[in-house]
Amino acid sequence: MNPDKFIPQMEPWFGSEEKEALNQYMEEGGWLTEFKRTSEFERRIAEYTGAKHCIVVNNGTISLTLMALAAGINAGDEVIVPNYTMIATPNSIKMFGAVPIFVDVERETLCMDIEGAKKAITPKTKAIFFVNVNGRYPKAGIKAFQTLCYDKGLILLEDAAQSLGSFYPDGKHQGTVGLSGSFSFSSPKVISTGQGGAIITDDDNIAISIRKLKDFGRSGGGNDIHDSIGFNFKFTELQAVIGNEQMKKLPWRVDRKKEIMSLYRRNLAGLNEVKFFEQDLSCTTPWFIDILAENRNGLSEYLKENGIGSRPMYPPINKQQAYNLKGNYPVSNLVGVKGLWLPSSSQLTDSDIIKTASAIRQFYK
Repeated sequence: MNPDKFIPQMEPWFGSEEKEALNQYMEEGGWLTEFKRTSEFERRIAEYTGAKHCIVVNNGTISLTLMALAAGINAGDEVIVPNYTMIATPNSIKMFGAVPIFVDVERETLCMDIEGAKKAITPKTKAIFFVNVNGRYPKAGIKAFQTLCYDKGLILLEDAAQSLGSFYPDGKHQGTVGLSGSFSFSSPKVISTGQGGAIITDDDNIAISIRKLKDFGRSGGGNDIHDSIGFNFKFTELQAVIGNEQMKKLPWRVDRKKEIMSLYRRNLAGLNEVKFFEQDLSCTTPWFIDILAENRNGLSEYLKENGIGSRPMYPPINKQQAYNLKGNYPVSNLVGVKGLWLPSSSQLTDSDIIKTASAIRQFYK
């Protein structure tokens, strides 16, 4: 290992396979806009997750927006959202005037708290936007949310942006139990196309609606007959070419991510200042290595001084200036103070992880 090498908190991993595939595509004289390679990418995701339909779009925020619109959520409708998530989750519905209602999350998993969700339901509530944080599932069980939505006549949608390669204990891929689910392919994800998002669903009508919404509301591909309002959120063949090569590497990356988490756990065992969240490695894949750390800011600065990158976890959304809402969210607040992401790239070596863990131990000495 090069002792002078900086270990970033995260970096994408593209290799010669992506470069060669792009060169080959460009030699074919394609138009770059989505076509056969995009269909192949959608097919690969559908097969991997077990979903009937997959529709890819230009980014993960738009995938959330479109599946909400396709589900019939309208301006003024309330949607229950966790207060700990990437801000894209509430922003995606605020874009068209729906109202995110924030609830706190479980301390063990950072997934939405079921009791908080129950208390947040009003006559205006239309859906629950469940977020599979870091590939995890709720301690309460996803079936608790399915039952709640069924009993209250609500729509269950899954923001599984961080969860490609993560499954529920019953073997269903995350993102497949709600009416629809969404993944992100932004640069830090387990596979990346730079930007990009995907929606999976088993509902034929939802799939048709989303395909129209992303393509100007056209009645059919390539024509200029529009039987509904739509927009332009299409993918590109260049992204799909990269995505297909990345999908070939996904099984290995899933295994490696689990190895990385296990190695961190072993090397930081017994260190009282660091707490891991629950992560069932038998069926879930950690996207980032996330911890609660005493004196987080001091630790982060110390790691940086020693050539190791880290990143504070998401602060509570209600306290962000963009929302600035009152509310009692103790777990979200705790993460905002102590939550830290450690180096998490798939290409980390065992030596990188051991070096990081050793630096953490040294800091707390």
